[in-house]
Amino acid sequence: MTYKVTPASALEGEIEPPGDKSISHRAVIFNSIAHGRASISNYLEGADTLATVRCLKALGVDIRIEGGQAGAGGRQTTRLTVTGCGIEGLAEAEGSLDARNSGTTMRLLAGLLSAAPFFTVISGDASLSSRPMGRVIEPLRLMGADIRGRDRDGFAPLAIRGGGLKGIEYHMPVASAQVKSAILLAGLFAEGATTLHQPATSRDHTERLFRAMGAALTITENVITLDPDPLTCLDVQVPGDISSAAPWLVAGSLHPEARITIRGVGVNPTRTGIIDVLRAMGAQLVIGEPRESGGEPVADITVESSRLEGVEICGDLVPRLIDEIPLIALAATQATGTTVISDAQELRIKESDRIQTTVQELLRLGADVEERPDGMIIRGPTPLRGATCDSHGDHRLAMALGIAGLVTRGETIVIDPEVVDVSYPGFWKDLERLKAG
Repeated sequence: MTYKVTPASALEGEIEPPGDKSISHRAVIFNSIAHGRASISNYLEGADTLATVRCLKALGVDIRIEGGQAGAGGRQTTRLTVTGCGIEGLAEAEGSLDARNSGTTMRLLAGLLSAAPFFTVISGDASLSSRPMGRVIEPLRLMGADIRGRDRDGFAPLAIRGGGLKGIEYHMPVASAQVKSAILLAGLFAEGATTLHQPATSRDHTERLFRAMGAALTITENVITLDPDPLTCLDVQVPGDISSAAPWLVAGSLHPEARITIRGVGVNPTRTGIIDVLRAMGAQLVIGEPRESGGEPVADITVESSRLEGVEICGDLVPRLIDEIPLIALAATQATGTTVISDAQELRIKESDRIQTTVQELLRLGADVEERPDGMIIRGPTPLRGATCDSHGDHRLAMALGIAGLVTRGETIVIDPEVVDVSYPGFWKDLERLKAG
């Protein structure tokens, strides 16, 4: 399947992005093992988050999916009702759990099931089975879990026999929100406190939601300590996903005739690297109507046509925008000067090798871009020409290519465009609606 994108004469309108993927996963997992009943509104009904729901249902959790209210542009939202059963209410699944393409599902459930007193196998698709799992297996084993993986315990499927955990003090070798969350989930049901030392700050949705649900959590700089304590169910209004707002922030910055407002976006400081970088590049961004939802900061963002300049992106900034780097690389092709992206080797173990695939597809479009082991160098501005491009089965890259098509000369064809359903099922519809003004 392919999707044809033609250049837009102007981009104008309002977008309400789908619910945040990271928060959607966490809201349903945490409420499933809490006590009480919770409503989760604006839940992202994407391939990854629905994989999480199916796995939890297979473990005996009562989760009901209902339609919600129509958002901006007529987007129908989704509401879940979750009856929490605590760790003691989970039951051994009849078969293996299928995380499909979702690393979040596999890693977070690995932490949770390390505390459950039964046997579980978690599998996934070919892409997920090629992503490293040793980084989550090691600390969970140190806590006492019997957890094994394929190829010398490095990859999925994972076989877990849980229970009998003890809290640990653990120095994380890389800043990973998924690994951190897996350890904290296991730590909820361990004997004694669990302390994590992070090498850098990663997204903190788990910490925020744990605190809102009553967890005994203390944070001092990059050190997190959790004392075992049951969670209480909490109603959650999931903010719009900043990663799903990012395509429109870049589109509005790049296009010469653009004004786009994105409503209800989560602006958690651990996730707003895309905003910081675009502003450093000279993007005209206005953040208004600040508010809070479920412990998460939310705002509306308006972006207008901008003149961009190259920047350097490295160090602690990278974990705050790791999912947006394909879009930033696209923006850099139209910026004056050189943009250098480094310390981003984590991109090589995403849904695709995002360093290699982003460089490859931008070269097809005529960009001046050079691959480096831990990132890339982009020189601009360079006029882009339409071409047939491959999403490589990666939803983030597919969206970046769609945005590129709005500013190229000639048509851009995106192969395998439906992969955007992982995080943004209505992406192509919203793209066409903005073109229509």
